[in-house]
Amino acid sequence: MGDDRRVTELERSFRRAGIPTFIRGYSARQAFAKALPLLTVVFVLEILNALNFDFGFWTNVGFLAGGIAISLGIMGMLNLARGHPFLSVPRRVGLAEMIVFVAVPSVLPLLFGGQWKSAVVTLIGNTALLGLVYLVLGFGAVSILEWAVRRFVSLFAASLTVLVRALSLLLFFLLVIFFTTETWQIWTVPRLPKFVAAAGLFMLLAAGFLLLRLPGSVRGLEAELQGEHLSRTQRVNVGLVMFLSQFLQVVFVALAVWLFFVVFGSLLVSAGVREAWLGKHGTELLRIPFFGDTVVAITVELLRVATGMASFAALYYAAATQLDEAYRDEVVERIAEQMKETFSRRAEYLSLLGGTRDG
Repeated sequence: MGDDRRVTELERSFRRAGIPTFIRGYSARQAFAKALPLLTVVFVLEILNALNFDFGFWTNVGFLAGGIAISLGIMGMLNLARGHPFLSVPRRVGLAEMIVFVAVPSVLPLLFGGQWKSAVVTLIGNTALLGLVYLVLGFGAVSILEWAVRRFVSLFAASLTVLVRALSLLLFFLLVIFFTTETWQIWTVPRLPKFVAAAGLFMLLAAGFLLLRLPGSVRGLEAELQGEHLSRTQRVNVGLVMFLSQFLQVVFVALAVWLFFVVFGSLLVSAGVREAWLGKHGTELLRIPFFGDTVVAITVELLRVATGMASFAALYYAAATQLDEAYRDEVVERIAEQMKETFSRRAEYLSLLGGTRDG
């Protein structure tokens, strides 16, 4: 009884540390079974995408009936293939069910009215939802973030030297380009979707730099902290912990740069300067009195430019940290120190369960 209670405590600690894959018999795919009610509701609601309000009422009723018939027919065939009754509720979510969840609601708007934009949005949205479920429920992404936030100060202190070295040059460069007409036009003229895509691209590239050397870091951590090899899923889980810990630093740097340029720009970029650069005063969101009759204004255009500067800073910082050998070694070592306790508990856990390999 004492061993069973200790095993339960250790499994709970693995979940709190964001590494549930250390639990014997755990599979990240269980996440889809846990999320089955949510996925079912989303699937049913998205069948309404078959409706096309350019057509009449009875035409839409036919579209809806056709969408329901197609969905039930495909799910029924999957049930029969698995040996279940035709109209039974799926008991598990495998690859076939995931394909149906993504593909069927995306195809229906194309079949009934040629709504290709709705089809593309549904395809991307459902794929992203499955990925989010896999990360949050399968690998405990929320617990990983909690773990990383609790240890953020110590991990960030390890990178303070490279932060100062990288940002000193970066801020000088950003200050130079901040006061140029081209920079303000580049970030304020495009419509919102293009602006979001451009800023998001910088963040994706920053994440790509962090992922570049992650497999080697995980293997090095595994070799240093324990003798027994991890399974591929466990390596992915450990890598996710390391990635989110470092990406949190990148986000912090981006937010700090964004706040700096919002304050700096509101003080120095007046309405007259904005009009000279953009041909308009801009869209003011907030006016703050500042020493008498003078006011500082925060505009949509300023927020856009500050966001552009911050996204570029995130990319630059992520690249600098991965190209700096001293930084990588120090940060990985600090993360290893933070994770030693979890790995030691894993050794105890395996010993209590008989010492056989888990996976």
